[in-house]
Amino acid sequence: MKFVIISCSPAPIGRSYLIAREVARLLTSRGHAATFIDLRAVNLPPFDNADSLSHPDYARVHRAILESDGIFLATPVYNWSVGSAAKNLIELTGATNKNGLGVAWFDKIVTFLCAGGLPHSYMAYGSTALSLMLDFKCVINPYAVYATDRDFSDDHTFSDTLTARIDKTVQVKIELAKGLSGRRYRSKWEV
Repeated sequence: MKFVIISCSPAPIGRSYLIAREVARLLTSRGHAATFIDLRAVNLPPFDNADSLSHPDYARVHRAILESDGIFLATPVYNWSVGSAAKNLIELTGATNKNGLGVAWFDKIVTFLCAGGLPHSYMAYGSTALSLMLDFKCVINPYAVYATDRDFSDDHTFSDTLTARIDKTVQVKIELAKGLSGRRYRSKWEV
């Protein structure tokens, strides 16, 4: 299987970034292709439904999402939602540009890898998940990772609970991707 892991953390050592790196390692160790995209190293412009869709980094990220069997979206949680970099990414790659590159997200299996400050904001990615499901007919992995400071030691190692959750989330994602690989339908803009 071919997966893309997109880290949307702006922090120098973001917790969602660390989780994303571990997911990439697990996928590779299990024999799957894992493309890792760190948005800190990609110059994605703000979405403007015009010139931003001609940017060369847009095309590269768009292609990675489009050609994947599934996406891991690693994002910090701010103000009870996903970070703005994740939202901009979805807006950019969920539009159609003048060169004909269409929506990359249709029918993708999406898994959220989130890091937040408070344990009780574990559902903060829900509105983004619902949007992906309704707009692009994405299948949302019911197993997500949500971690807080409590799940990390001072040297950025994971707690046993977080390690187990990451492993289970990856395993479920692989099973979903394999199970849905034979789908015959292809979605488009529809209500």
